[in-house]
Amino acid sequence: MNKSDSAYKTIGEVAKILNLKTNNNGALPTHVIRFWETQFKQIKPKILNSNRRYYDEKTINLLKKVKFLLKDQGMTIKGVKKILNNEDSLKLDEITDKSIRTENLRNKLLKISSKLKELKDGKKNTR
Repeated sequence: MNKSDSAYKTIGEVAKILNLKTNNNGALPTHVIRFWETQFKQIKPKILNSNRRYYDEKTINLLKKVKFLLKDQGMTIKGVKKILNNEDSLKLDEITDKSIRTENLRNKLLKISSKLKELKDGKKNTR
């Protein structure tokens, strides 16, 4: 049974959604998300029984922005704070979406190119 997109997610599920890299023993780096919570006041998960964190769709989208700016764009925490505190963060949504779409397109083109090369090499070997 899958959770709906609007359902609250656990910190482990959010780490998977953000595609955070696992460490050597395969554990998800949930500490990264907890650290971002201390740095960015906009990230506010619901904390319920036993201090378990639950994230809604809005918070997950904010975490995606933070990850994009820190990891993909190489910005500093201070720089990301300025952007998130600024009124222009709507423009950021557009930049992030375009960048993600561009990255997806580039990955697809690389796969197609690789398949074409495989097919071309296969025809050479059969002659």
